[in-house]
Amino acid sequence: MKDLEQLAFDQAPMGLALTENRVIRSCNQSFAEMFGYEKEQLIGQSFRLLYGTDQEFHQVRDIGLAPLRQSHPYTDERIMRCADGSRIWVRFRARTLTPEDPLAQIVLSFAPIDQKPTGPSLTPREREVLMWLSRGRTSKEIAQVLELSPRTIEDVRARLLKKFEVKNVAVLLARLSGFNGERDPVEPNT
Repeated sequence: MKDLEQLAFDQAPMGLALTENRVIRSCNQSFAEMFGYEKEQLIGQSFRLLYGTDQEFHQVRDIGLAPLRQSHPYTDERIMRCADGSRIWVRFRARTLTPEDPLAQIVLSFAPIDQKPTGPSLTPREREVLMWLSRGRTSKEIAQVLELSPRTIEDVRARLLKKFEVKNVAVLLARLSGFNGERDPVEPNT
């Protein structure tokens, strides 16, 4: 039975990983391929490897800890970095094995939201602001987190609306999530 369980883990159609304190202890082939690595290159590595900046890695650390502490799964969408430096937008799910210390052991799944993006190219700042907008943050809150002025965040929001040809952030987020089957995905290679 163990061989069958290992085969199921290795061949799952989505990326799976087991982490201990944000260090990858195990992952399947789909996870490695999604990010452009060999499995052996990922085992023992900090998840920092898959984030664009140290700041981004540290900012996402505490997101979702409340449901994990209650033994509930946590889900969100993230922009992650691949081995070649490109970015992909993924749906991320987490379940902790240790609710008293949620980051001690976590089972994670990753599924690309769109493997072949066709939308407009985004700057790193636009991607960062979009990530926080997708979490329901206001411009003021994003400005505090990123240590920028609210006016700077408003300028970035305006550029995003113009690039995606939408009237407001709600429509932008609905379009990016594929609401009603319409999708203008984020171009990860910029």
